[in-house]
Order: sequence, then C-alpha cells, then structure tokens
Amino acid sequence: MEQRMDRRQLEIFPLSERVSYADIRKIAVFPDSEIPEISERETKQIDAAAEKIVRARAAGKPVILAYGAHLIKNGLGPVIAALLDAGWITHVATNGAGSIHDWEFAYQAVSSEDVRVNVAKGQFGTWDETGRNIGLSIAINGLDGYGYGLSIGKAIAEDGLMIPSRTELKDRINTLLSQNLPGETLGALADALHLVTEFDLPSGRMEVSYPFKEYSVQYAAYKKGVPFTVHPGIGYDIIYTHPMGMGGPIGRGAVRDFLSYAQSVSELGGGGVHLSVGSAIMAPMIFEKSLSMANNLAIKNTGKPLEDYYLAVVDIQDGGNWDWSHGEPPKDNPAYYLRFCKSFNRMGGLLDYVCLDNRQFMVGLCRTLMGK
Repeated sequence: MEQRMDRRQLEIFPLSERVSYADIRKIAVFPDSEIPEISERETKQIDAAAEKIVRARAAGKPVILAYGAHLIKNGLGPVIAALLDAGWITHVATNGAGSIHDWEFAYQAVSSEDVRVNVAKGQFGTWDETGRNIGLSIAINGLDGYGYGLSIGKAIAEDGLMIPSRTELKDRINTLLSQNLPGETLGALADALHLVTEFDLPSGRMEVSYPFKEYSVQYAAYKKGVPFTVHPGIGYDIIYTHPMGMGGPIGRGAVRDFLSYAQSVSELGGGGVHLSVGSAIMAPMIFEKSLSMANNLAIKNTGKPLEDYYLAVVDIQDGGNWDWSHGEPPKDNPAYYLRFCKSFNRMGGLLDYVCLDNRQFMVGLCRTLMGK
C-alpha cells in the first residue's frame, strides 16, 4: 500500500493567530446598500429574472440559488438571508469554500487569508477552529440524517453540539448489528465513534459561540427550513488539512446534499428557476447530472423529460451581448468561450447570461422582488 501523509503530525494553529482580510462587519451588503448604477440592459435582465421567480413561487415551483464562494466573500449573506426569509429562494447550493467562509464569518466575523504567504510558511488552511468545528458538525449532526450544509447551520443556530459518549455510540452500533441493519446510520455511528475515541472528546454539550450568526446563510437556511447544500471537492478546501476532516462524514453529508439538490432540480419543470451566480464549475456540473437523473425519472413516469424552466447565469466574464435563446454563439463571439454557459445551454430550458458583478445582481434582484 502507498504511503500517506499523517495529518496528526501537522502543527495546527489557533484561528486567532491568522491574519484575515475580510471583515463581514465592514463589507456586509444589505438590500438597501448602495451599489453602482446598473445599465438598462442588465436592469431588464434582472426584471425578467424577478418576473420568472414571482411566477415560479406563485405556481409552487422551486427557485434554486447556486453560487461560488466570492458571493459570501463579497458580503452578500444578508441579501440571501432576506430572500430566504421572504420565501423567494427555496434551495441554496454552494461549494466547500462558500460554506467555510460563511462559517468563519458567523464564528469570528473575519475570513480569508494570504494564500501565497501562508503556503510558503506551511500555514495555509491549518487553522484549528475551522477544521475542528466544521468536521465535528458534519459528523455529529450527520447522526440525525442531516447533510453537510444543514449540519453546519444547525451547529451555528444552537451554538454548539451534543457529543455522544463512546458507550452510547457502541450501544447504538450493536443494536443495529443485532438487528442486521447495516447502512448509512451504521457508517455514521462508526465514524462518530472513531472521532470521539481518536480525539478523546468528552461527551455532553460542547459550547461554540457564534456571535455573528446573523451574517450566515447556513444559519438563515436552517432557521427557515430551506435546503442548504454543499458540493465540495475532496482536497479543494482548507478543512482537509485538519485531522478531523474525515472522508466518511464529509462524503456522506455531501452525497445527501447532492441528492437533496437533485430533488429540487427534479421539480423545476413547469416554471421553476435556477440561478447560478459566480460558479463556473460547481453549478453547471451538479446541474447536468441532477437534470439527467430528473429526466430519467420523468421519462420513466410520464414519458417525457422536464420542460419549461428558466436558467440565469451571472458572472463578470465578457458575454459579448449574446442572446442565448438563439443557441450557442459563433467562435468569433466572446460568449463562445463561456464554458459554463454552454454547459447550461445544453440542458434545455430558457437561458439568460447576465454579465454583472454579483453585488449589483443580487441587490438589484432583491429590491425588485421586494417591490413585487
């Protein structure tokens, strides 16, 4: 067997020692925050998206918001929370970094570090509180069937976790074995037992204060009862430098989240809306697999695939003013090189690409919807 690095040998540093560059108390964006003026073309696109969302919600159809981490790093958590609270967004999806920055803002109000400097020092991502609390939240709340995202949202909402004892975990494992009930729960219990034993965790209430939770989308989604799904790549995020970043709980939580997202996608037909904001890789990749699964079931049950759904893609890459309702652009148009748009365009539905800063789009959309 090949040799593998032992993370227990790493020096893990207190998060308080990190120089963080983003302070949510200074950068937070709210529905009434000032934003640069939006051009007439983009204003019309925002109005069109808002109208699609209004129709979707009136018809009981989902409105999915998928986004990359920069949306959180740009301080837009309070805007998403307002949309969730008003019922305009029914599902939130992000990548691992989007979840991590959101957690750090809730925990200490600051996030983001100098990657170049800290990699050279062997300190990039090696922060105890982030890796420890995210890893434990996913593993412990996963015992109750929660996925990756809402496990973290629950921990933030409750300011901590209830750590089961080794005896309790062993008893539950033995009960399942005696009843010949292998499966997800057995795996989750075994992973939790490993964590509790390996790190000698005391049972009972583990207090973790989140004084800035009002900035957290994960908290807002959990409080509202809206799915918040995280779609990570193993090794992509800083939590994998921490020995508590276990593959079992993370993978289990991520698969649960993917299936939750796929369920929401399966309900898009007949007027649903999917918004992809600043996610050139994660959003189109999980959407195409989920839509294929949804069409598989739809054809099996009704004889035809999903129809009539709206896809809005928001980014700042030059789109060449191409109208995607006309199909893919020619090679001499800058829009031809928007790979994420081509991926979404091949998914059917009505696609619109909005070339706009995510703060302008999200605030503009929120204000338009609140006005309706």
